[in-house]
Amino acid sequence: MSSAPHIPVLKEPVLALFEPLGEGVVVDCTAGYGGHARALLERFSQIRYIGIDQDPVAIAYCQEHLADFGDRVQLRRGAFSEVLPTLLREPLVAVLADLGVSSLQLDDADRGFGFDSPVLDMRMDSHRPKSAADVINHYSEAELAHIFGLYGEEPQAKKMAALIARHRPFFSAKALSGLVEAHFKRGRIHPATRIFQAVRIEVNDELGEIERLLDALEKLARPGLKVGVIAFHSLEDRLIKDRFRLWAQRCICPPQSWRCECGGDRAKGKLLTKKPLVATDQEIAQNPRSRSAKLRGFQFTRSADGS
Repeated sequence: MSSAPHIPVLKEPVLALFEPLGEGVVVDCTAGYGGHARALLERFSQIRYIGIDQDPVAIAYCQEHLADFGDRVQLRRGAFSEVLPTLLREPLVAVLADLGVSSLQLDDADRGFGFDSPVLDMRMDSHRPKSAADVINHYSEAELAHIFGLYGEEPQAKKMAALIARHRPFFSAKALSGLVEAHFKRGRIHPATRIFQAVRIEVNDELGEIERLLDALEKLARPGLKVGVIAFHSLEDRLIKDRFRLWAQRCICPPQSWRCECGGDRAKGKLLTKKPLVATDQEIAQNPRSRSAKLRGFQFTRSADGS
């Protein structure tokens, strides 16, 4: 397997966020090409690494790419929301989640994520029952407009849904993106960008996975555990921001309460980033995919049982 042309997004901010790390386990919820994995293993010599990915191609790549770290590396195939709860007994010191589609998947035309792909798939896990073709060809026009608007935040969601409904079926991402491009003006981004994002989120239940990730992290909480999450669009980032802020709240009394009755000491931990960390101009020039990346950090100061 050849070396991948991959630059991990926000590598230096991730390393700085986790600094310092002593002996223990770092969990990478989205192993991908192993770029963050290698950086973490090289920077923090006392850690062990557990990489999770639902894509068997990613697991196979990382097995080769990280072989020189020996038994410091374990790889687990599956959705991170399913694998994380099995790690309760591990001495966790940090958890990283780089959300969204990976470079490994974007760069593979046979996965159907790119505008020029000859297929229309977009499944991060090929065993999922529903593909992008199923969504595009079988959802009603109203359902398409709904997900384009909700998940893609596409201002012309209804017009795009109507256009697609008139011209389906579609069997390739290239045909779908070509139709949209022919009827909608190209701006700073390809006119099909937001609907591709929406379909990908729908196919992979990405927002549901994030909610389940956050629920699992609450159950894994222990003093000192650091969490870093990289989001790539506003819906993801909002979920992370809101949950981190909730975890950091000292008072959890209802807003209508006249005075605090909970003791005012209910925070699960502290925010490590008041505002998200973003890519520098230099990183964006080297890796355009980092343009929309936002990194937020949190550190637990209490265990899941409140101790």
